Amino acid sequence: MKWIKVFDSLEVAEAHFKTSNTVKVVVGTKELSLVRHNREYHAVSDVCPHQFESLSKGLITLYGEIVCPLHHYRFNLKTGQECQLRTKDLKTYKVSTKSSGLFVFC
Repeated sequence: MKWIKVFDSLEVAEAHFKTSNTVKVVVGTKELSLVRHNREYHAVSDVCPHQFESLSKGLITLYGEIVCPLHHYRFNLKTGQECQLRTKDLKTYKVSTKSSGLFVFC
């Protein structure tokens, strides 16, 4: 695993989050939901482990959860755990912001 640059600057990253808190990105062969919540960035697998819907289409709760748009399963952005323990947890990835850009460790 290594740090991979997703956006060339923080300004470019912010521009992607003008209309939504969630952006789908492809990093190598991985599809991720990149989320901005409370001025922090999080990265999780984009695919819900329950029925394989894209989580980038979902909502972000005030409690820091990403909600699957299909059956409303809620996953903690920091741990990846499904809030009611109904399905497998999401894979989470570290995110780093620097003046030179936004990076994901995967």
